[in-house]
Parts: sequence; structure tokens; C-alpha cells
Amino acid sequence: MRILFIGDIDGRPGREACKQAIPKLREQFGGFDFVIADGENAAGGFGLTEKVMNELFAAGIDVLTNGNHVWDKKDFVPVLDSEPRILRPANHPEGTPGRGFAVYEKNGEKLAVMCLLGRAFMPPLDCPFKCADELLAKNEVPAVFVDFHGEATSEKYAFGRYVDGRVSAVAGTHTHVQTADEQVFAGGTAYITDAGMTGGHGGIIGMSYESVLPKFLYGVPAKFEVCDTNVRLQGVVIEIDGETGRAMDVTRVDLPYEAE
Repeated sequence: MRILFIGDIDGRPGREACKQAIPKLREQFGGFDFVIADGENAAGGFGLTEKVMNELFAAGIDVLTNGNHVWDKKDFVPVLDSEPRILRPANHPEGTPGRGFAVYEKNGEKLAVMCLLGRAFMPPLDCPFKCADELLAKNEVPAVFVDFHGEATSEKYAFGRYVDGRVSAVAGTHTHVQTADEQVFAGGTAYITDAGMTGGHGGIIGMSYESVLPKFLYGVPAKFEVCDTNVRLQGVVIEIDGETGRAMDVTRVDLPYEAE
């Protein structure tokens, strides 16, 4: 089983990068059984809308995970209940709209996908480690992919080690800075601390340099604008043995967008 996971999609530049890059990557890697992406910044850099969601599905994405920005567009909240291909962090309390874990089937392959939010420097939620334990105890599908959306590298790495051998892959998201620590742990879990960001890299983690800098200089609120320069798609390609759930390989992806 081959999975493409796309790091945080940021605004229109990120969406356009997906449309261009996904077909190229399919050709390069010989196709994908599942394409998953973190879409929490896909609508103007903050949250998702139904229109943007459908645009990303049309681009070839099968499942959209999310993080702390999933609630930014209030009109989108009802979609979390109606659209099974959208996941929000699973460690929200019971009764929260949407779902954080689901099993998907495509071309005879089954993949369980889990979305979790870290607690270090993030909104206080239930423990992601214990939440994963509970979900995995009920799961019967060998291949399991986890998007761990967290700020602290230590928390993400600790989680990866914690579930090694129990999930197929853990890809960190949220920081928008791709790390170079992709590896397969001894237990058979593919891991990367942060898959990176799909969008404009010419600014500050997806936003324009000019709109972000005043916040650091003067400490006052500022309206961030999506960056549209040096647009790239970043993520990972993961090879999984569908019968055992063990990862066999993980490859970082960093593909520039070529303006037409």
C-alpha cells in the first residue's frame, strides 16, 4: 500500500500546488492507494469551507485531516458531521461535532486514519496518547495512519515512539517547517516530526513577510495575508505492508509549483 500525505495546505497557493503536483507524484511513484492531506489552513490560511473542501477532493485527495484551525469557519462545522472524508482531532471531548478516526476502503485496500491534537502550547484537550490507546483497542484494520498536529517536536516524537509497532505511520503537522528526520522505527512505524507546508514558502510559515513582521516588532494584532511566492508541495510518501500494517519505507517530498 502506498500513501501520499500532504503537509498543511495553506490558502489558494497551496490548493493550486496540490492540483499540479498530485498527478506528477502519482506518475513518479507509480500511483497511490490513498492521498491524505491536512487541510486546516486551506481556506485563506484559516480553516476550511465546503467549496474549498470539494476543490481539494476534486484534486485527488481522499481524506482531509485537521488541527486547531478546524473551527475557524463556523459555517463549516456542520460539514464535520455530514462528510466522512473530513476528520477533526479525535481527542476532543465526546459530543464534539465530527469524528477523529475512520476506516477508508479503496481499490480493495483498507486504511484507518486518526487525527490527534497535541497539548503542548495548544488548546487543552483530552490526552492524545490515551485517546490513541482507546481507538487502537477497537481497531481491526492493520494499516493505520496518524496525523499528529502539534507544536512541540518532543511531544510529537514521544508519541511516535509510544505507538511504534501499533500504527503504520505518524506524520506530524502544524509547524509548517518540514523536518529531515523521516525514518521507520524498529517496531515498523514510519515517522516524521513535521511533514511541512504546502503553499508559499517566500514569507513566514505560509503568510507574507510584510503582514506577519509587525506582530513581532510591535506586539499588536495584525491581519495575516497568505504568501504566494516560492510555492511548494511538501509531504511524505509511505510504503506499507497492508497485511501486517508495518511500514517499509518513508520518503520526504518537496516539489516546487511551476506557474503556467
